[in-house]
Amino acid sequence: MILRDAHAGLTRFDQFRKSLGIAPTMLTRRLATLTEEGLLEKRRYSEHPPREEYLLTAAGRDFLPVLFMIGAWGRQYRGGGKLVQFFDAETGTEIKAVAVDEVTGAKIGTRPMRMVMPDES
Repeated sequence: MILRDAHAGLTRFDQFRKSLGIAPTMLTRRLATLTEEGLLEKRRYSEHPPREEYLLTAAGRDFLPVLFMIGAWGRQYRGGGKLVQFFDAETGTEIKAVAVDEVTGAKIGTRPMRMVMPDES
């Protein structure tokens, strides 16, 4: 949920707290974890008083399609119509996430596949 909000433009602790409605201690822990994992980076925006904001890293931005796929699964199987939906800001159409093979364009899961383990050196 923090990454979703960060993608929507939220950067500050109070913004995340208001959006998510969670205890400050829990939010602090989650922000620290996302920062340690390299999905967010902390940047000071005020010295007096000291204040920091949380910005998406490249890894955090690249995680957006994963969030969309999890959200699509949740809306289909667990949401009951109560989960957030996303709309294209320019066209107003709902964004429908699907995973496709970049080479063939086929939807993942519709074609046979095989798994190849990397050589162990």
